[in-house]
Amino acid sequence: MRIHRHRVRKPALNLQKYRVNDRIRSPEVRVIDEKGQPLGVLTIEAALAMCQEREMDLVEVSPKAEPPVCKMLDYGQFKYQKEKEARKQKAQSKEIEVKVIRLSVRIGAHDMDVRRKQASKFLDRGDKVKVELPMRGREKAHKDVAEGVINTFLTALKADYQLRTEQEITYQGGRFSAVVTKA
Repeated sequence: MRIHRHRVRKPALNLQKYRVNDRIRSPEVRVIDEKGQPLGVLTIEAALAMCQEREMDLVEVSPKAEPPVCKMLDYGQFKYQKEKEARKQKAQSKEIEVKVIRLSVRIGAHDMDVRRKQASKFLDRGDKVKVELPMRGREKAHKDVAEGVINTFLTALKADYQLRTEQEITYQGGRFSAVVTKA
């Protein structure tokens, strides 16, 4: 059988697990009917009998309460509504990405301008921008020049945007880097 390495699997929605009918472990529960009216504290057997009469499910909605709160409802419909809410929440949330802009010690003015426009596009989208400057060979002897290039780039960006520095300019593993985002 062939293994599909590049197939993208969508992550499952994180839904809370609810105990239903016979899976409820507590001997006594606080019961709420399908209209939202409290019926009081009942034994689990009495609550299940009432649910069977009304052709509903008994769902434990608040297991940490004392006694646990259970609701009479159609579990299939309840589960569908919860999945629908989770999907809507997931669609509304935006994942912030960190975009990387690479500079070099010997970068020209035009190339610097192109990188600045690219960074401004990322900032407009709401992403964070990581400015990187890898050092090669003899360039490592001139760290002050590299730091100056990054400072020049960041001041050019600050002319267009109100920036917040998430990570100051640091030198690590032969490269300078800084992370900025729109304030």
